[in-house]
Amino acid sequence: MTQVLTEIPEEWKCLEEECQKLQETHKMYLQKLDEICKHQNNCSTSISHQRKKLKETSRRVKKCSKGSSGEDLKMLEELKKKIKKREHDLSEMEMFLPKKNGLYLSLVLGNVNVTLLSKQAKFAYKDEYEKFKLCLTVLLLLLSFICYFFVSYRVLDAVLNFLLLWYYCTLTIRESILITNGSRIKGWWVFHHYVSAFLSGVMLTWPDGNLYKAFRNQFLAYSLYQSFVQCLQCYYQSGCLYRLRALGERHNMDLTVEGFQSWMWKGLTFLLPFLFFGHFWQLFNSLSLFRLAQLPDCKEWQVLMCGFCFLLLFLGNFFTTLAVVRQKLKSRNKKPKNS
Repeated sequence: MTQVLTEIPEEWKCLEEECQKLQETHKMYLQKLDEICKHQNNCSTSISHQRKKLKETSRRVKKCSKGSSGEDLKMLEELKKKIKKREHDLSEMEMFLPKKNGLYLSLVLGNVNVTLLSKQAKFAYKDEYEKFKLCLTVLLLLLSFICYFFVSYRVLDAVLNFLLLWYYCTLTIRESILITNGSRIKGWWVFHHYVSAFLSGVMLTWPDGNLYKAFRNQFLAYSLYQSFVQCLQCYYQSGCLYRLRALGERHNMDLTVEGFQSWMWKGLTFLLPFLFFGHFWQLFNSLSLFRLAQLPDCKEWQVLMCGFCFLLLFLGNFFTTLAVVRQKLKSRNKKPKNS
């Protein structure tokens, strides 16, 4: 007992020394944090000033280019390249500085700063996003399979639709954060998730009845197929992105997407038939729903709304994929001529 009593004061003394060191370290950390905030503000102000000056210089160069020729034109063209490079450098700097949220993130999160300030944090968040997508896609695949083949309860269908709604809403938020941190996913593949979230919400509110039962199996089969294709995409696109990043051909914050982009061309063209089949299935769903909406006993607004959503998904997915394939084929055909 006496030995324990002598040990306790010694342990407490060690703890006090450790706590003192911790307080000093924390004080230093707060000082460095203040310094970082000042540097961030200085950098942001300087970048804004640089952009303003570059804009003015670019306008003057463009104006001078119209009436110039020979050496002067050559010099101005060289200056244009330098301006373009400087703009790219400033964009790279901005990736590691806090920036204002877009409209969507401001509505959802407010003015919370979502900029990740280190490469490690950015990559970790991106990898976590990819894992989230894959895990939820597998879960949706299993649930769609159970609903289609084994269980025919409206409650379980509602669980599936709620999971789809939550999944797509979460993707829109995560993707907005990733775009803020330098990911270059844009255009239709971003808007696609907003439409899918809205469609899932409408499906969730569709009351049980004859019309719902008439469309149920078709929707579940489509959901099962979509989840399967998304699993294929996640697996092969992630492998393709890893290879292209290793070769230095892709940006490190590029993501796998639920569609087809030009960087997927090598080794991934086998996905195109699966994607186009899924697109035309969306058109088939839309036409089926419009046909149901014309029935005399159709009173649910969800039928027509789902039809419009599926039609919008088909048009966006089909023409965007077609445009990417056309662009890639055109660039491929130009290569032999230039060489």
